[in-house]
Amino acid sequence: MLSFLFTFEPMIIRSKAPLRIGLAGGGTDVSPYSDIYGGAILNATIDLYAYASLEPTDIGKIEFVIDGHSKSVVLDSKKELESVPGFELFIGVYNRVVKQFNLSALSFRLTSHIEAPQGSGLGTSSTIVVSLLGAFVEWLKLPLGKYDIAHLAFEIERVDLAMAGGKQDQYAATFGGINYLEFLENDKVIVNPLQLKPSIIYELEFNLLLYFTDTQRLSASIINEQVKNVQEKNIKSVEAMHNLKEQAQQMKKALLSGELNKFGEILHFGWQNKKQMAHSISNGQVDKVYSTAMENGATGGKISGAGGGGFMFFYCPGVTKIKVSRAIEALGGKIQSFKFSQQGLVTWISQ
Repeated sequence: MLSFLFTFEPMIIRSKAPLRIGLAGGGTDVSPYSDIYGGAILNATIDLYAYASLEPTDIGKIEFVIDGHSKSVVLDSKKELESVPGFELFIGVYNRVVKQFNLSALSFRLTSHIEAPQGSGLGTSSTIVVSLLGAFVEWLKLPLGKYDIAHLAFEIERVDLAMAGGKQDQYAATFGGINYLEFLENDKVIVNPLQLKPSIIYELEFNLLLYFTDTQRLSASIINEQVKNVQEKNIKSVEAMHNLKEQAQQMKKALLSGELNKFGEILHFGWQNKKQMAHSISNGQVDKVYSTAMENGATGGKISGAGGGGFMFFYCPGVTKIKVSRAIEALGGKIQSFKFSQQGLVTWISQ
């Protein structure tokens, strides 16, 4: 086992990792489906971020702070911290880093901030974990590459903390960009960055509309139902997931060949199948937003993340984006401007 020694130096270590929208294949990264059949997802990171700032101290205390000063806790420095409600992600990252790298108890102040509500379908929890982990990697000079960081973040959430979910978010936040991700047995993941023409990316940004339903949801119940359907070999649900994997392949081909005229149709195909994976993926509000967008010029869309609420996005070709925006804003949600982010996790030191 590796062991690391370090000395206290006054500094601030910062990190940021981008949130993502899941374009196609969502849900096929969740075990046991990915272990049995293999999953595929196409996602893209956007210019909304989770930030972390870590300040080493020498006072024998650990302080965790969420969103400035809205919520904080101070603990005595120990090699293993007991869980504190609301700070599970912070403590999960700390405990795993100290244990895996055979560290002594650390003393520091760690602050996080995220530019979207948690539970909104943009991979917020996993992105926070990647950002927090990145700060420790930079501070302690841990020998971890991108695949190592993403896999460790996945294990912290899904194994150590037993939080329901898949594998795509940790890899999207770490690598950044528009990626076709393959999920195989034994938690193996292959990241395939799509090398797209700038004009394709600009056209996607021009035509895609991101909409916040102004609701948040807990994804665990939706994911647990999805897992149960696979375990019980629910034919309708499993077939829908096969179709979603095919959707990811179709979308990759359309993007690489520049056939954006097919983009909305592929999104719509995926949304129809996604709703078959679990009952609570859609609801009356979501269906109303979707139908209104389609009636006003969108050619396809979906909910981002597990479902039930949070962010939705739509493909609005030509000049239909303004009309669709006005129609769905009238239903009570908000339009979120964005651009694609080509860079994943970034860390730096502020002296």
